[in-house]
Amino acid sequence: MNVSQKPPTIISSDRTTLGQKDGPHLEYFSYDNRIVRDFAIATIIWGLVGMLVGVIAATQLFAPAANLGTQYTTFGRIRPLHTNAVIFAFVGNAIFMGVYYSIQRLCKTRMFSDLLSKIHFWGWQAIIVAAAITLPLGLTTSHEYAELEWPIDIAITLIWVVFGINMFGTIINRRERHLYVAIWFYIATFVTVAVLHIVNSYEMPVSLFKSYYVYAGVQDALVQWWYGHNAVAFFLTTPFLGLMYYYLPKMANRPVYSYKLSILHFWALIFIYIWAGPHHLLYTSLPDWAQSLGTVFSVMLIAPSWGGMINGLLTLRGAWDKVREDTILKFMVVGITAYGMATFEGPMLSLKNVNAIGHFTDWIVAHVHVGALGWNGFLAFAILYWLIPRLYHTPLYSKKLLNTHFWLGTLGILLYAVPMYVSGFTQGMMWKEFTPEGVLKYPNFLETTLQLLPMHRMRAVGGTFYLLGAILMAYNLFKTMAAGKLVANENAEAMSLTKAYVPTGSDTYWHRWFERKPIPLLIGSLVVILIGSLVELVPTFMVRSNVPTIAAVQPYTALEVQGRDLYIREGCVNCHSQMVRPFRSETERYGEYSKAGEFVYDHPFLWGSKRTGPDLHREGGKYPDSWHYHHMRDPTSMSPGSIMPPYPWLLDQPLDVSNTSDKMKALQKVGVPYDDQSISYANEDLNIQAKQISDQLAKDGIKVKPDREIVALIAYLQRLGTDIKKMEK
Repeated sequence: MNVSQKPPTIISSDRTTLGQKDGPHLEYFSYDNRIVRDFAIATIIWGLVGMLVGVIAATQLFAPAANLGTQYTTFGRIRPLHTNAVIFAFVGNAIFMGVYYSIQRLCKTRMFSDLLSKIHFWGWQAIIVAAAITLPLGLTTSHEYAELEWPIDIAITLIWVVFGINMFGTIINRRERHLYVAIWFYIATFVTVAVLHIVNSYEMPVSLFKSYYVYAGVQDALVQWWYGHNAVAFFLTTPFLGLMYYYLPKMANRPVYSYKLSILHFWALIFIYIWAGPHHLLYTSLPDWAQSLGTVFSVMLIAPSWGGMINGLLTLRGAWDKVREDTILKFMVVGITAYGMATFEGPMLSLKNVNAIGHFTDWIVAHVHVGALGWNGFLAFAILYWLIPRLYHTPLYSKKLLNTHFWLGTLGILLYAVPMYVSGFTQGMMWKEFTPEGVLKYPNFLETTLQLLPMHRMRAVGGTFYLLGAILMAYNLFKTMAAGKLVANENAEAMSLTKAYVPTGSDTYWHRWFERKPIPLLIGSLVVILIGSLVELVPTFMVRSNVPTIAAVQPYTALEVQGRDLYIREGCVNCHSQMVRPFRSETERYGEYSKAGEFVYDHPFLWGSKRTGPDLHREGGKYPDSWHYHHMRDPTSMSPGSIMPPYPWLLDQPLDVSNTSDKMKALQKVGVPYDDQSISYANEDLNIQAKQISDQLAKDGIKVKPDREIVALIAYLQRLGTDIKKMEK
């Protein structure tokens, strides 16, 4: 392009032109580094918080005293605090940090709106703070990775829209015709997360911080794990692949290995990933056809996943000497390798014969954390180390601390993952082992739990190492910031983008059309992810035979509804499943396997994803009311050696019955067949049932008022699985 030598003409506050007004000309502008810095600081701070809570939660699984004796710090309440802090606070802020820096430079323009950038930043931090307050208070929906109640869900939607407007406005204002591969992943992330969040957050409010999911039982489970698996895919994977495609070539000063592989990788990944959610529900009450679809697409998923890993690692081809010397690149290599390991293991765990052993065990915990600690954590660390010195125009404070962090983090991952693999294999095999006489070798679930304690201690050590490394990073980066000065508005220049464009031979390639048009790329991504979603979800909701009803199954009583909400509040689903799978080992231990029709009134479903304690779906009538009372007061009195914390507040706190009718009205609206009379007399019926339980406890020498929370919880636990028992009689 020929550039005229006329003097520059100012056309806006942050641009100048050089040349003809209607032709290509040089424009001067500035990048907004302040918003990148803000998200970077938030990433560091929330990362430390999330990791610290994780270490505490890990410690609680072998030292019950670490629950601290309060109702706000039990494992059931802080486990979702940990997952939300590391996923949405640490990783979420890291994504926005990386996107805001890279998209300005890839589009050669400032962010569309400084105001929207600020609203996005402070809105996201407010959401995180709301989660940090509400989750320990027991205000939760119980859906994994989606525990936040409906007002916060609405806030998330609004802030996500703000992010989208800002991102697409920036792309539309770009000075670079082609959209680089990183931007494809950013666009797919935005549209898919929006769809996942809106569909999975479809709730019926009861009050400001209480709601019930519109979906029930099997349908709720399918929607949740369609969301849960793809939250991993499109919040923890696709945006980080976009970041990899931008930052790895920058760090290594090498071009991406294969442009064509990146195209194949992108479209295949987003198409296949969305189908794989049902592999979280193998051998459950989900229809077999949906389980099979999840398995098939999960196995296929290894191809595009490894395509991304290979493209990343081969980008470093010819630069391995630099990798040996550059610790930041070492973070990237280990992170990408961890991604490859996790995306091999996911398809393997989706095979039914492997899943039969691994599901509900610590193997899944190991698998998840290889991806979280290695892929997400190490890439976030690498980007922070690379970005901060550039934002502050100063060298990193200490390369020695950087190197120490790398080895502490790597050792932490190994000390975390390896014991959890051993623990998971041990659990799976002990649960299924029979004696030569044909009876369970370990009929008492606690025998398995006690066998795992050494591995859980080692896991906590590994988490502590990882946390110490992150603390060193925070010190190193804050010292770096103190030594330099933030370049809040970084001057830049680029040729203007005009319609007067003559295509070259390479521009005739079919995918170039997508690379120039962000809206068609968004629509294309939306269509691709909706295909699998609709194929799996629509039949489950529209074809009644997929979820057959059982006449004996009746709605919960008013007292049982309150007790179920206490079960949800205390996070019991984090340790106990309610899904007896059709294995002899499980039916021998727990009772009749679970049927789809048993869950038609469960809003939400409570099948769980991890058994730290035994399955509870057939708990009703298994023990007397007094057993449950003593078990909640002091678990070790009923199960010597138990790692479950005591729940003394349930014995003392009065049950809040002011909203009983409102809860039943909300449940009625989502399909539970309560009649108006039952709702009107809800508390009267509740009091009658509570008095019966209180009287039964009194016969066993336990004096407890009928209006205590423990009575409602006992009512719910004693109901579990009893409808099927009535049918069998």
